[in-house]
Amino acid sequence: MGDLVVQHWVSVHGLVTVLALGIYFTASHSLRQRRHPSAALAWILSLALIPYLALPIYILVGNRKVGRGQAVAHAALPAASSRPGSASVSRFQRLAGTLNLPTVSSYDFFELHVDGGHARVALMAIIDSANSTLDICTFVLCNDAIGKDVMARLVQSAQRGVRVRLMLDGVGKFLGGLPDLRGLAAAGVEVATFVSVFQSPLPGRTNLRNHRKMVVADGRRLWMGGRNLGAEYFEGDHRARSRKSAWVDLSFELRGAIASQAQDQFNSDWVFATQAHRRDLPLPHPVVPTDSAAPVQLLPSGPDQAEDTVYTLLVSSCFAAQTRILAVSPYFVPDATLQMALCLAARRGVAVDLLLPRVSNHRLADLARHAALRELAGAGARIWLVEAMIHAKAVVIDEDIALAGSANLDERSLFLNYELMVAFYEPVDVKAIADWIVGQRQSAHAYNARAPGMVRALGEGVVRWLAFQL
Repeated sequence: MGDLVVQHWVSVHGLVTVLALGIYFTASHSLRQRRHPSAALAWILSLALIPYLALPIYILVGNRKVGRGQAVAHAALPAASSRPGSASVSRFQRLAGTLNLPTVSSYDFFELHVDGGHARVALMAIIDSANSTLDICTFVLCNDAIGKDVMARLVQSAQRGVRVRLMLDGVGKFLGGLPDLRGLAAAGVEVATFVSVFQSPLPGRTNLRNHRKMVVADGRRLWMGGRNLGAEYFEGDHRARSRKSAWVDLSFELRGAIASQAQDQFNSDWVFATQAHRRDLPLPHPVVPTDSAAPVQLLPSGPDQAEDTVYTLLVSSCFAAQTRILAVSPYFVPDATLQMALCLAARRGVAVDLLLPRVSNHRLADLARHAALRELAGAGARIWLVEAMIHAKAVVIDEDIALAGSANLDERSLFLNYELMVAFYEPVDVKAIADWIVGQRQSAHAYNARAPGMVRALGEGVVRWLAFQL
């Protein structure tokens, strides 16, 4: 009798294991779930050895693609894009086209915020300027001075007849001290949660977070970058109870056709989050570029894109770089290919400069980065550590292209999160972003690469194994 029970259990276990592995390989193939080798190996071993535990977890968080790309409205190619450009810009734009990204758009106004105070004034001005529509997407909305000011202005906008939509990430909304979303909704602000952790019926999407940040007024003005809507991302909060020091961050304002594209991207995210019909959403306003309009390109990345768009463009740009790669990021946990592209660029004489905080707000990410930093330093790259918490995200390639927005240089950001970057091609604006990064570098210290001891090397290896989730 005992032998029959054991045989029955073995048979059931075998069937469950086959089912679990079948689900994994089917989902990986049908949704093109390219994974880091360590992540793929971990899933396969877990599903084979402990399928009863691993399969439910995989169904909840295992998938990293939810579709084969979204149809984002493409603005007409602006007159500015017809100007003769560098070969690197042409290659970048062709590659972006093959990734089904929005076509090159334009702007007739660009302002890079020099600091948090400047960014705050610009943010509130855009919110207050809205006449018909105001769309806000953020990862975190804090229940602090900045967050409360934003929420009060959203209510005022709604009360004067503006259609106000606020979209928060399902995890991010818990990280800012639980803002009064019910009060906003009662005042007429439409509030949506992007994939709620506790209520989402969508298999495999719980781990896919919306990290995009943008504020769009009337489809004509766009405020975006790396800042969440909280005090520490602007000027800090020095009240006794809070004591939030200001982080160094990067944001900017654009006006023109690019804002219309951003509103259409917001609409796509809103449809996904709320299951609303597009016919019920405000249509992006057509914007006719002026003669002085400059070319710019919206670069969404994430599970809604068939390809790993920003990652692919970064890797290609690093391989093609001729003179310099200038980057700033709060976290640096690259995959092997991006790391190789940066190291090879440094070895062939490209000036590779990477700006990071000496200590970030994610200590595991800090521990995981050292092996990559040592290898980069050995290849000839220069790593600069800033004493303040720097939260900016930007990459400048040669004198031709600057990428800025919400994406960090880590695997979670490049492979799992919904992110939004902008590619600048106008030389004067590329230079402005590069100068901002160089300005932050003035107070930084050079990274001192040291060989780790046995315990530290072991700790770094364990943390790197989890790098995909950092």
